[in-house]
Amino acid sequence: MSKNLQDYRKSYEKGELTLSSVTSDPFEQFESWFTAAEKSGTVEEINAMTLSTADAQGFPRGRVVLLKEFTTEGFIFYTNYGSEKGTAIAANNKVCISFFWPALEQQIIIKGTAEKISVEKSESYFSQRPRKSQLGALVSDQSRTIDDRETLEKKLAALEEQFEGREVPKPANWGGYLIKPSNFEFWQGRRSRLHDRVVYEKEDASWSLKRLQP
Repeated sequence: MSKNLQDYRKSYEKGELTLSSVTSDPFEQFESWFTAAEKSGTVEEINAMTLSTADAQGFPRGRVVLLKEFTTEGFIFYTNYGSEKGTAIAANNKVCISFFWPALEQQIIIKGTAEKISVEKSESYFSQRPRKSQLGALVSDQSRTIDDRETLEKKLAALEEQFEGREVPKPANWGGYLIKPSNFEFWQGRRSRLHDRVVYEKEDASWSLKRLQP
């Protein structure tokens, strides 16, 4: 099988990014871009981000997860702690998240360390999830092999009956992670592939700012 993709090209011309146009605080810059993307109405699932981890053999693995909160501390997402990503984080908590918004020709890449948030905060978020999502978290032993989908459907039906009229409890192995950043890169696509790249690096309690070549 072979397919030539050399003619797939796009000229990026929707914006620019300079050192003088960004804030000195990367969290404020993230919020600024995120808010602008929200207001644009052109970005679907704006909070979808690629989370990259490394497994025990050193292989990187990326998957899309949903950002559920960001603060001056970092970025929070939720998952099954026994999943592939949970297992990888337990062994090596250095991770990378990235957002790509093609409609705005923008990308944000964030490196940092991940740590579990409190059980209380995870329970608070879990209680706000749609009931079907709550049951789904109980049904799935995430990342484990299974013979067929019918097994999942039967387990879901049994749990729906078990918890009918009752509150669905948060699974013990389900909860949130806080990613504390050490590096931000903001990328704006530009004409002739001379893209704008601005990087923030944490140095003790402050952030340094520099521009990278494309």
